[in-house]
Amino acid sequence: MTQESEKPAEGASAEPAPATMAKPKGQVVPVHLIDKNAVYAAFMPFVKNGGLFVESNNTFALGDEVFLVVRLLDAPEKFHLPGKVVWITPKGAQGGKKAGIGVQFDDESAAHEFRRRIDTYLAGASNDKRTDTM
Repeated sequence: MTQESEKPAEGASAEPAPATMAKPKGQVVPVHLIDKNAVYAAFMPFVKNGGLFVESNNTFALGDEVFLVVRLLDAPEKFHLPGKVVWITPKGAQGGKKAGIGVQFDDESAAHEFRRRIDTYLAGASNDKRTDTM
């Protein structure tokens, strides 16, 4: 598995949001994209403001607010990204797709920095690889 997603207890978080940040809206979803292939497979550049596919067997509905706590590769810092569910791949989907959700990032500076970092990691990457969405 190239993407790790833990299942915290409802309302719990693997890491608290920074003290300067307001309490996150929605369910906190920790994500660790452990290699470049996982980043490529999960990133959703075709969504306005960008987005990320997150493997999950939890139940979500379109429009649900979520709060992603994302660790990219081996970087020590984590990105705190509010967003909403815009894509759902159910368990048992055709083509062996992984169950999970697509989260559209809110239009915030943290999301802009995260997209910039992703663009840097994926620069020059082949676009003929399989992704977790399309």
